[in-house]
Amino acid sequence: MSAAADRALLIAQPGVMGPLTLRNRIIMGPMGTNYGTGDGFSTERDKLYYAERARGGAAMIITEAMVVSAGARNHRNSLCIHHDRFIPGLAAVVDAIHEGGALAVAQLNHRGGLLRRSVLGMEPVGPSDWTHPATGEPIRALSISEIRTIQDDFLTSARRAWQAGYDAVELHAANGYLFQQFFTARINRREDAYGGMLENRMRLLMETVELIRSELPDLPLMVRVSATEYVEGGYGEAEIIALCQALEHAGVIAIDLSGGSNESPALSRFCIQPPSFARRCLEPYARPIKEALNIPVIMAGRIIDPEDAEGVLQAGSAQFVAVCRALVADPYWTNKAFGGIPTPIKKCISCNVCFERLTLEQDVACVANPLVGTEFERLEFAEPQLADPVPEPQRRRVLVLGAGVAGVEAARVAAARGHTVEIWETSDRAGGQLPLATAGPDKADVGGIWTYRWPQIEALGVPVHYGTTTTAAAIRDFAPDLVIVATGSRARGLPMLDAAPCPTIHAWEVIREPSRILPGATVTVIGGGLVGLETADLIMGEGRRVTVLEGLPTVATGMARNNRFDLLERLEQGGVTCITGTLVEGFEGNNLVLRNGERRWTMPAGDVIVHAVGPVPNRDVLPVLREAGVEHVLVGDCNRPSDFLDGIRDAWMAALAIERRPRAHAATPHLAVS
Repeated sequence: MSAAADRALLIAQPGVMGPLTLRNRIIMGPMGTNYGTGDGFSTERDKLYYAERARGGAAMIITEAMVVSAGARNHRNSLCIHHDRFIPGLAAVVDAIHEGGALAVAQLNHRGGLLRRSVLGMEPVGPSDWTHPATGEPIRALSISEIRTIQDDFLTSARRAWQAGYDAVELHAANGYLFQQFFTARINRREDAYGGMLENRMRLLMETVELIRSELPDLPLMVRVSATEYVEGGYGEAEIIALCQALEHAGVIAIDLSGGSNESPALSRFCIQPPSFARRCLEPYARPIKEALNIPVIMAGRIIDPEDAEGVLQAGSAQFVAVCRALVADPYWTNKAFGGIPTPIKKCISCNVCFERLTLEQDVACVANPLVGTEFERLEFAEPQLADPVPEPQRRRVLVLGAGVAGVEAARVAAARGHTVEIWETSDRAGGQLPLATAGPDKADVGGIWTYRWPQIEALGVPVHYGTTTTAAAIRDFAPDLVIVATGSRARGLPMLDAAPCPTIHAWEVIREPSRILPGATVTVIGGGLVGLETADLIMGEGRRVTVLEGLPTVATGMARNNRFDLLERLEQGGVTCITGTLVEGFEGNNLVLRNGERRWTMPAGDVIVHAVGPVPNRDVLPVLREAGVEHVLVGDCNRPSDFLDGIRDAWMAALAIERRPRAHAATPHLAVS
């Protein structure tokens, strides 16, 4: 978006929500971070994380769902608000948000039946006896007295949020948690005043709203609901509109729309969408709700680019836009969208590593922004070309070997901080293995990893030499203080395939050129990791019969479960067979010999075998570096084959450490650092 157009952007215009005035229409949607302590206190990490997004321009920050009842923890390190002892820490978070110019909203939640006894020792409770569809844990129906206690917990938690300085409170009635469990007839089987007819199923939420409004009349109150459940038997449009209208009548100042339920990966995809989902995916469900209300509507749903947010407002589908994962990827998204920061936006690629880490009880990290949650997530480190360069005595000569993502990231940060940098690349192009990462269906967004970084290399004037042969003499001539080795990885060979009864090909070659697998072919893919499954996804169809063999009990173990479920569903619909827990021992005639524990059997090898068993580091240049006698550091896949998160973080942090290294001297011994 051009600077001239920025002034006319609807998302840049101030807005009003009840008594609150917002500086623009961009709201940071709530998402857990696990940055708190094990006993529920906020930390400096929470404060820095939210403050940076306020400084980045968002008008309102809705902090993560906070625990209203001591027996209802969301995650091991989620923030709590069920006791006064949490007020000082939350007040510090609020102060930091306010200092950044944004409003602060506290989201309050009770997970109900989605509490996890097996993980946190929390008892799952809900409107009716039920079984957690993802964990199989029994869920106990709440008594009337327990319902009253939970409602009081929401009230006292709202009071604490008000005392901590929050500008508003949001009740989380979406995504399959307690309020939604009561609202949906597919879960609520009660026969008392809290079950049956629509008015009764609304009662838990409506009574809680009325209780807070009566006791805290000056506290602005918002509610987040799922606009649709995306499941057979879920509530329909008329029911959710009736609920939202009742909330408006009760004095709620805004309705915050999400979708789906976190009961299982099948439904969670509609809350935290994989890249196969359309941008603005919630819009068809949001528009009728917005048209039925006189209070503002906030809409989420894969808002990646400013154009997505602007499109929602231009279409009249909502008055405000909730941006969440995109603000994890780039806290300065809003100011960049408005032209206030003249660098590209680091785009969210919908990989859902952030959400997956939450489900694994880890702290949130981001593939596009590996500094999230650290003290280095500040503008001078994220966009160092906008800050003063390091002093002259600290500047170093840096040689980067490899023009893939990790090498380019190291060069970007180093050059922007004032170091002298060159990139040497052995091939005739930059990008490394990025074409492999973007080749699969629905993987176009991954290209944002590159389109953020490469233009800055060009703008910074970093020399990039292609087709280079790295020699000790050439390195000595360049005289680097440090060599950053980013030479990536290479395909792992399978010696057993020398005896294969049919042609064999590595998955990378298939991804580069899927037409190499002829229509109608019977294909065996050895290796059911992400690469193997994405290869199967590319080649299924046109009469091909594809079988994936994986030695582990589960395929694509390193993939975020929402995305993984989405991919597996597509493979199943495409007729791909996945066989897990199975090792390939060799060949007998035209058959593969397979083993699962004590069981041994054979299956036809097919017309072609595709192997995808994981890469190995490419460290061929290390003897040359030792001969040249230079210090070096390994980053990215040549350090440890992994994902963009590890590679970019390696590169970024190694670049930030450059000025702390001594200048190279001929008599100084040089040691490799990895």
